[in-house]
Amino acid sequence: MQASLHTLAFRGLETVPVHVQVHLSNGLPNIAIVGLADKSVVESKERVRAALSSLGLSLPPKRIAVNLAPADLAKEGSHYDLPIALGLLIAMGAIPSDSVDHMIVMGELALDGGITGVNGILAAALSAASEGKGMICPETNGAEAAWSGDIKIIAAPSLMALINHLRGDQVLPDPKGRVAETASDFPDIADLQGQDMAKRALQIAAVGAHNLLMVGPPGSGKSMLAARLAGILPPMLAKESLEATMIHSMAGHLDKGGLMVSRPFRDPHHSSSVAALVGGGAKAKPGEVSLAHGGVLFLDELAEWPSHQLDSLRQTIETGRSVVSRANHHVTYPARFQLIAAMNPCRCGYLGDPSRACTKAPRCGRDYMTKISGPLLDRFDMMIEVAEIPISVLNNPSASENTATVAERVKTARARSFDRPLQSEGMVNAQLDGPMLDEVMGLSASDKEFLQTSAEKLRLSARGFHRVMRVARSIADLEAKDRVEKQHIAEAMQYRWLPLLS
Repeated sequence: MQASLHTLAFRGLETVPVHVQVHLSNGLPNIAIVGLADKSVVESKERVRAALSSLGLSLPPKRIAVNLAPADLAKEGSHYDLPIALGLLIAMGAIPSDSVDHMIVMGELALDGGITGVNGILAAALSAASEGKGMICPETNGAEAAWSGDIKIIAAPSLMALINHLRGDQVLPDPKGRVAETASDFPDIADLQGQDMAKRALQIAAVGAHNLLMVGPPGSGKSMLAARLAGILPPMLAKESLEATMIHSMAGHLDKGGLMVSRPFRDPHHSSSVAALVGGGAKAKPGEVSLAHGGVLFLDELAEWPSHQLDSLRQTIETGRSVVSRANHHVTYPARFQLIAAMNPCRCGYLGDPSRACTKAPRCGRDYMTKISGPLLDRFDMMIEVAEIPISVLNNPSASENTATVAERVKTARARSFDRPLQSEGMVNAQLDGPMLDEVMGLSASDKEFLQTSAEKLRLSARGFHRVMRVARSIADLEAKDRVEKQHIAEAMQYRWLPLLS
């Protein structure tokens, strides 16, 4: 007596087909799971035994062999519980063998027979759709799997309900796709008094998804500005939503399921490890750079981060992907994020203020900045100085634009960039490069000469030169201009130089 059904193994967001083969033979009663299974998979035999026992079923007094093929592929995770249990039930004759044909099965079993949610369901469902198969998954993952397209999905709350459905004794309802619950109470940008230049820079960065570095004394509002960026960013496009949802599902961050539509905002602490930042660990999980895919990665107190951790971001910023290498394979996660960073100008934080700066100024500022490499600084599209807010401004607050008004302006400007034929696929200005960048700029001969002269005076690198062009394009979009003009270039140049860093 034997049975065979299909499930999946994961390598990052990629899926690998796995055949679960169950064989019953004469011999001493025992369950053996083979096929390079880790401890979480081997432990599934105890969960399966208890789940079947809770339904009033007992395993036959035979030798049970479970093979997870291919045998040379490492298997890990608790989602093998359900396919192993169904394989046993088919081999025992409890359910028809054709009931799981052309189905991908995933799910973890509780000891009482319930089916618990697992990670990576959306990626698995999309893989099943590409192969023309259906999917059997936990009920809690049904809303997530439903976004995979028009495929047959059986989302069961318990093993008993699933058995009854497969035997035709009851019918489980089809899951409906829903949007994940997101925080809508973002801090209002109107609460931040003063800082008009910083607010302007924040809007430009939001339009083109530009990397932004804010430098200023303690209490000047750098972290407040970064926190308000999430509220003015436009919703994600469909492709971005699917990718972000898959990453968060793989990391186990979709507790209530559903599709992500709001852009993620990640703000890890500077004590985070390299594996937590760029991905890795024992199971090669996605890091903060991937969890911020399609959204914002905010690094506060930038100079307090270890240098090797910051430098690990350099390649990811350029390529938009994070590669976690192992001895026998490597895993790649998408990591196209907008980097926002904040830092003090020196350790005491008051460089440039003679009344409060420490006795080591200005040398303390230069020593403090050496923690951040030049190549990393060159990857910021914009650098601004956030000055201290006078007490008189705080004591006499004035009305300013709220988040909803600014968000609508940003949304309109970004939509204008997507209207260009070269950017119709949702490419933001920060991703423009090569001939495409030159074409969307539309510079006149005099404006092109001004751009060259200004870049030579600031001694910009080739990377910095192109980043200025992209920022200028976003400024023009914000002002509803079809062509980049001299004033847009001049403003973009201002964001490439900081007196505190010179």
